[in-house]
Amino acid sequence: MSSVESDRRERRRVVRAVKESLRDLNIQLALLNRQIGTQVNLKDVDWSCLDLLNRHGPLTPTALARKAGLHPATLTGILDRLQRGGWIVRERDPDGPDRRAITVRARRERNQEVYRLFSGMNAQMDALCEDYTDDELALIAGFLQRTTGAGRTATERLAED
Repeated sequence: MSSVESDRRERRRVVRAVKESLRDLNIQLALLNRQIGTQVNLKDVDWSCLDLLNRHGPLTPTALARKAGLHPATLTGILDRLQRGGWIVRERDPDGPDRRAITVRARRERNQEVYRLFSGMNAQMDALCEDYTDDELALIAGFLQRTTGAGRTATERLAED
């Protein structure tokens, strides 16, 4: 086997290991999110919508449905559950062009409950990051951001089909 073939084979092995590790991470984070959701009585999809509102909100229901990849009718039930649980508020914009239009806002004062549940993972991540240099962490952050972008692009393409 030539050195070029050996290098290619090694590259494929390492790329496959990265992809498998990302799949494992996805599964583990989904399990963690599910456990936390159970603790605060949120379904996975409710939790995702709440996280989107915390990160990008306030949003109109249409904008949130788009970001979450959900049909607006499905989102109505999710918003009803989140509002009953005290996680969000729906607010009318009295100055808006459509007086019926609403904006959905996360009640950030509730976030402390969730932060407490994530504290174990956050502490472990802090300890893990101590093993890396600033340059290595910047490289990892860049890789994860690019991976997120690739996932967003793949999701958008599937939604177009």
